[in-house]
Amino acid sequence: MLPFGLYLMIYAVCSRPTVSHVFLIGVKLKRFFFSFLVAGKCTQLKTINHLDSMLHLNCDSGRKSRMTTCFRALCCKGPPPARPEYDLVCIGLTGSGKTSLLSKLCSESPENVVSTTGFSIKAVPFQNAVLNVKELGGADNIRKYWSRYYQGSQGVIFVLDSASSEDDLETARNELHSALQHPQLCTLPFLILANHQDKPAARSVQESVHGSKCCGTPLIIGNVISSHIKKYFELEPLARGKRWILQPCSLDDVDALKDSFSQLINLLEEKDHEAMRM
Repeated sequence: MLPFGLYLMIYAVCSRPTVSHVFLIGVKLKRFFFSFLVAGKCTQLKTINHLDSMLHLNCDSGRKSRMTTCFRALCCKGPPPARPEYDLVCIGLTGSGKTSLLSKLCSESPENVVSTTGFSIKAVPFQNAVLNVKELGGADNIRKYWSRYYQGSQGVIFVLDSASSEDDLETARNELHSALQHPQLCTLPFLILANHQDKPAARSVQESVHGSKCCGTPLIIGNVISSHIKKYFELEPLARGKRWILQPCSLDDVDALKDSFSQLINLLEEKDHEAMRM
């Protein structure tokens, strides 16, 4: 609740009243808030209604509207609407940089980043949503258990090391194909991140790729990775009919990383809207 003097300031700024009118309003406000402090049963809605009635005293409609607007803006601003939350699963080989990317988005110190051996869950906040990301370890002895953690996911993040060896790229390709074809993931939006673009050995970003169509709407992918990686992953025929985004990234370009996740949030929201219409 605002102090009594501040109400007079609001009124003076918004209404430009006469001296006698300010005095009259001040007396009524003082009586009103004294009764409020004694009774302790008055709500903000009653306060507004009482203010509205007082503003009819020697006050034209323009002054009344400005005063009420100022009062509502300062006194009755409720909590911001809750952001939607989405449960995602994040997969990729060991060393692809999953943990570092998520920690960067959470503004965590890089000194505290430790490679995930089992799984970990991070709440990654964005302006319009919160992503609850379940990151799964990428070691050989853990990948065979990935599918046990797919249930309940609403989207998928796959991180690959664009500077890795040919053998590791082939392994990552097989794991991505397996995930895209899994019954619990095959209908979900996919974000594929070609990480470590800042390394000298990284496959360069050269070409543009377009995602497949779903419900008649083309998904624009933007600048993506070179034909060398496209050759290994064969994404266009594999992901036909799915919602997917493929983007290069690195820890040095946080804005581009956030933009990739924002595109994923858009796909998640689209899927939500489609589910509501069905």
